[in-house]
Amino acid sequence: MLNQRLSNISILAAAALATTCLPAAVFLAPVASAEEQARKLPPPAVDEPAGASTETAVLAGGCFWGVQGVFQHVKGVKSAVSGYAGGPKDKAEYETVSSGRTGHAESVRVTFDPKEISYGRILQIYFSVAHDPTELNRQGPDSGTQYRSAIFPVDTEQARVAKAYIAQLDAAHAFGSAIVTKIEPEKPFFPAEAYHQDYLTLNPTYPYIVYNDLPKIANLQKLYPELYRRDPVLVGQKSLD
Repeated sequence: MLNQRLSNISILAAAALATTCLPAAVFLAPVASAEEQARKLPPPAVDEPAGASTETAVLAGGCFWGVQGVFQHVKGVKSAVSGYAGGPKDKAEYETVSSGRTGHAESVRVTFDPKEISYGRILQIYFSVAHDPTELNRQGPDSGTQYRSAIFPVDTEQARVAKAYIAQLDAAHAFGSAIVTKIEPEKPFFPAEAYHQDYLTLNPTYPYIVYNDLPKIANLQKLYPELYRRDPVLVGQKSLD
């Protein structure tokens, strides 16, 4: 189905039509597609032990539409909510965050069952499929600190695992450039507006989604078939608290 959707609009046509995650259309120089950026990475050498209850990871990697869409297709994920992290509550609003002056990053709160998938494996998908961790303050056509690559650990153990995995990938030269992902502890997450939730699933023919985000789902299925699930877990009418 993904391949059928991608074939509906050629990559060149989609690139020409694509807008940024912002509501206003802009035209930018060509950038590498999500399909070209993805690569299979080794699992983390340092990981958390499996816990008895659900756990939460908060990750930023460019426009939250695609990051949310990826994790909604990951086995063991119970919910993935788009939102904002890194700045104050009173400025956690889309139009304000889009200025790039609030300290927030567009982020996704991933709730998962550690008996089915570990925090380290969540990070493996994050670095491999969900975004390019070597891009500083930008992803694809989107630029600004609100599109930075960042991990917001909820405790010291998550921070330890994230730091160790970044060091492992850099030591292995997993990417052509150094990873620029920031680890930003003790930063709260605030859910985004309802119209941003499930955006990829609800707008599969939107040119931005076709060019920038649907290839991420295809890469997840291709590179990590054991972690891929066909039907996404959607926010729908669930509470965003």
